[in-house]
Amino acid sequence: MNHPMTGVNVLVCVKRVPDASSEVVLTDDGQGVDGRFSGYATSPHEECAVELAARAATATGGEATVLTLGDAEAVEQLRAALAVGCTAATHVVADGQQFGPADVAREIAAVVRDHEVAGRPHDLVLLGNDAADTGDFQVGIRLAYELGRPVVSGVTTVDVSEVDGRMSVTASGDGPDGHETYVVPLPAVVTVMEGGVEPRYPTIPGRMKAKKVPIEERAPVGTPSGAGRLRWSLPPATPSDVQVLGKGPEAAPAVVDLLEQLGVLSR
Repeated sequence: MNHPMTGVNVLVCVKRVPDASSEVVLTDDGQGVDGRFSGYATSPHEECAVELAARAATATGGEATVLTLGDAEAVEQLRAALAVGCTAATHVVADGQQFGPADVAREIAAVVRDHEVAGRPHDLVLLGNDAADTGDFQVGIRLAYELGRPVVSGVTTVDVSEVDGRMSVTASGDGPDGHETYVVPLPAVVTVMEGGVEPRYPTIPGRMKAKKVPIEERAPVGTPSGAGRLRWSLPPATPSDVQVLGKGPEAAPAVVDLLEQLGVLSR
């Protein structure tokens, strides 16, 4: 007899980051990327993690909860995740610039523990493989140690199924020696890279529904120790030379000569 799959509740963590498609500008203190002029977004890694969370929860009859740590404006990233399949949201309201990887891992772990006490356990925690603005690869590993859970990092696909009578996650991605697949029992932590799934685009009904979902707000449980970062700097801009070939019809011979030099034309 086939038993119905147990509902798997997924917690997916996202971060409000400057839009990476624009020019990188640092804050005055050199501690972060300034997104005031580029706008803000969710990183591609985390967009894929949100999609995988929604799929896993839907397939098993569970719930996908989105979590962020950030200032009041970070609610925009929570609403975006709610519009594409997440059904609950938690906002740790704080200045994210003050929190290093260890601080963030501690806050996520606190949410997981508090939700479990409240009867909302998170069987699977998904995160982006690294932060798009700071390049930290530490949060997922630190979180797994904090919770005492197995962790798989840098994967592109995640599937939840019953293996040997126990709910497990199968996580796959490209490793240094080829394609790798790991099967670990739940509860577990997994960090996701983009490329394995196509994140869905939020529909108008999805956006309207997301606006009505109540968001749990909470304060940090501890004082952040920070990232220990001294200062960032940007490499000097690459110089470029521009050669004016001429104006109007008089420039035609110079254009032909240039095309011949590039091998596009031959006499």
